[in-house]
Amino acid sequence: MPKKSNPKNNLPPAYNPKETEEKIYQTWEKSGFFNPDKLPKPRKKSFCITMAPPNVTGSLHMGHALEYTISDVLIRQKRMAGFLTLWLPGTDHAGIATQNAVEKTLRKENISRHDLGKEKFIKKIWEWKEQYGNIITNQLKKLGVSADWTRSRFTMDQEYTEAVRAAFLHYHKKGWIYEGERTINWCTRCRTSLSDLEIEHREEHGKFYYIKYGPLTLGTARPETKLGDTALAVNPKDKRYKQLVGKEISIQSVDSSVPRENPPKLKEIKIKVVGDEAADPNFGTGVIKVTPAHDLTDFEIYQRHPEIPIVKVIGENGRMNENAGVRYEGLNVVEARKQIVHDMEQLGLMEKIEDYTHNLALCYRCGSVIEPLLSKQWFLKMGALAQKAAEAVLKGKTKFHPKKWEKVYLNWLKNIKDWTISRQIWWGHKIPLEGVDDVLDTWFSSALWPFATLGWPKKTKDLQKFYPTDVITNDRGIINLWDTRMIFSGLEFMNKEPFKTVLVHATILTKEGQRMSKSLGTGIDPINLINSYGTDATRFGIVWQAMGGQDIRWSEEHVNAGRKFANKIWNAARFVLIQLPLDLKPSGKPKPKTAADKKILKELAEVTKKVTQKIEGCEFGPALHDIYDFFWHSFCDKYIESAKIQMVDKTKSADTEKILFYILAESLKLIHPFMPFVTEEIWKHLPSNNKKLLLVEKWPK
Repeated sequence: MPKKSNPKNNLPPAYNPKETEEKIYQTWEKSGFFNPDKLPKPRKKSFCITMAPPNVTGSLHMGHALEYTISDVLIRQKRMAGFLTLWLPGTDHAGIATQNAVEKTLRKENISRHDLGKEKFIKKIWEWKEQYGNIITNQLKKLGVSADWTRSRFTMDQEYTEAVRAAFLHYHKKGWIYEGERTINWCTRCRTSLSDLEIEHREEHGKFYYIKYGPLTLGTARPETKLGDTALAVNPKDKRYKQLVGKEISIQSVDSSVPRENPPKLKEIKIKVVGDEAADPNFGTGVIKVTPAHDLTDFEIYQRHPEIPIVKVIGENGRMNENAGVRYEGLNVVEARKQIVHDMEQLGLMEKIEDYTHNLALCYRCGSVIEPLLSKQWFLKMGALAQKAAEAVLKGKTKFHPKKWEKVYLNWLKNIKDWTISRQIWWGHKIPLEGVDDVLDTWFSSALWPFATLGWPKKTKDLQKFYPTDVITNDRGIINLWDTRMIFSGLEFMNKEPFKTVLVHATILTKEGQRMSKSLGTGIDPINLINSYGTDATRFGIVWQAMGGQDIRWSEEHVNAGRKFANKIWNAARFVLIQLPLDLKPSGKPKPKTAADKKILKELAEVTKKVTQKIEGCEFGPALHDIYDFFWHSFCDKYIESAKIQMVDKTKSADTEKILFYILAESLKLIHPFMPFVTEEIWKHLPSNNKKLLLVEKWPK
C-alpha cells in the first residue's frame, strides 16, 4: 500500500517522557484549569476531593503514589465529564513526626531541643519546613497530580489555626473537653502521651513469669510493675477463686527499702482480691495483678473498683521512681525487670519462667517502647460524637468502598474511649486555654480538614460550593485515626457528613508480601520509577495492579508494560496522523461502511460505557485493563490492519481515515486520566476546528 505523507501531522519517531512531561505540566498549570474558577463553563455540578495531606516531613512512597494516582484518575475524569472539579491539596504539620525529624538533624550537631529552648526550637522547625516542606509537593507534581495548588493549605497556617481554636473552644464550651487523670500511652523518648491509634505493634519473643502471691500464683510479662500492684483480680465466675473475692490476703513480697548492694529480704503485705470480668480464667492461672497506674486494662478495673489505690512507680523518663523504693529507684524498666526477677528467685517467690510471644507496643513515630502511665491530660468526650459518626454510615450517608471497611469503622466506635487530645511536645497547635502549655494531637486539627480547608469557620463561597465533598482517599491504617474523626467533626460543625465516599485503597507490599519500608531496605521510591520509565508508565504500573484486593504485591514488570503501552499509543497515533489529509475536518462520529468499521465503533461504545462505570465505581484497575485491551488488541491489532487494506480502495479510504481519527481521539480521552502526559502530547498534534487541552476536553459518551 502506498503511504501518504503528511509532514504537518507527523509525530517524532519515539515518545520521550523526559523531554515532554515537565513541559506539559507547566502548560497545565499555566492554563489555570486545575482551578475550578477558571474551568470552561457552564459547569453546574461540583465535584470535590480534599487531598489526604502528606506530612510536611515526607517524601513520596508507593502508598502515596497509589493514593494520589487513583485520586487523579477520578478528578481528571470528572473534570472532562463537565463537573466543577476541585482537588484541594495541602500538607500536615505532623506534630511528633516533624519534631522528631528536626531533633534528628540537631543531634548531628550534638544539640538537643532543650539546649535551644522552646522558642528557638520552634523557629528552627519553621526554617526546616521552609527548606524541606515542599519536597513532597514537587514530587506530587512530577506524578502528574492535577490539584489546585493555588488553594493549597498547611495545618499550621494562620487561617487553619483559627479553625482549630474555634473547634476546641466549641467543644470546651459544651463541656466535652475536660482535664483528668488516666492511665494513657506514654512515649518515654518523645515525652508525650499518645492515643491507642498512634501505636504500632511488633511481635516480641520474651518471658512469662509465674510469681507466688501468698496462696495464689499468677503469670505476668511485666514483673517490674509488681511494685505498683494494688489488688489482684479473678473472674467472678471462676469457681477456683470465688471464695476469695472481696477479701484481703497476705502475701510475701520483696522489701524494696533494702538497698541494691544488700541481699534481698521478704516483707509481708496485704492485698485485696476483686472479682472482675477482665480476668480471663483460661489465661495463665486465671489470676491477674492489678497495677492501675501502669496498665490500661488495670486502670479500667480500678474505675469499676474505685476502692483500689493507685501507686505510680515508673516516671515519665521511663525509670523507676521513689515509690519503687531505694532498691529499684533510678533503674530503667529493663534493668528493674532483671533486678526484681533476680530478687524473687533468690527469695523463692518465682515459681517458673516460660518463653512467651506477645505484641510489644511502640511509638508510631520514633519506635520506642510505650510505657502505660497514669498522667494528667486533656480529653474529649466521645459518646455523642461516636453516635453521630456511627449513624452516618449506618444510614448510608457516608459509604465505604470496599464496603467491608464499614465493619472496622463501626466496631471501633462501639468500644470507643474518650480521646486523649493533649500532647507534651512543642510543635503543634497550643491548647487555647490560659496556663496550659500542651499542644493538641495532630489528628485533632486534621479532623477538620474537609471544611477548614474550604474556609470554615467563615462562611466562604468555597464552603458553600464544595461542602460536603465527594470522596476521601486513604489506606486502611487511618480509618479510625482520621476518617472517623472527620466524619463526627463534619457533623458537629457543619451539620453534614464531610464526604459521600471513603475510598480505602490497597496496601502495596513487596513482591514477597513484606511491608515496604525504606529503613528495612524493602521500600521502592516511585520517583526512581518515574526517572527510569516516565510518569505515565509508573501510573500505569500502579493502577494496573489495583484490582480491588486488600493488598498489592508489587511487580515492576507492569511499569515496563506501561512504558510499552505508551509507545504503542504513540506509534498508533503516528500511523493514524500520517494517513490523515491536511484538510481533514473532524465532524463527530463517522458512519461505518464495512463490517470492520461497525465492529470497532461498537466496541468503542462498549468500552466507553465500561470504563466510565468502573471509574465512577472506583474500580480503577479493571477500567485500565478494559481500555488497554480495546486499544492494543481491538484497535491496533485488528482495526488498523483492516484499515490498511480498506485505504487501498478509494471508495473506502476517506471514511476509513475518519474512523481511524475518531477512534484515536476518543481513545486518548479514555486513556488520559490514567496516562495524562503521552495523551496530552499526542492531542496537541491532532487536527481540530476548536481544540482545547485534552485536560478539559469532553469525556466520551
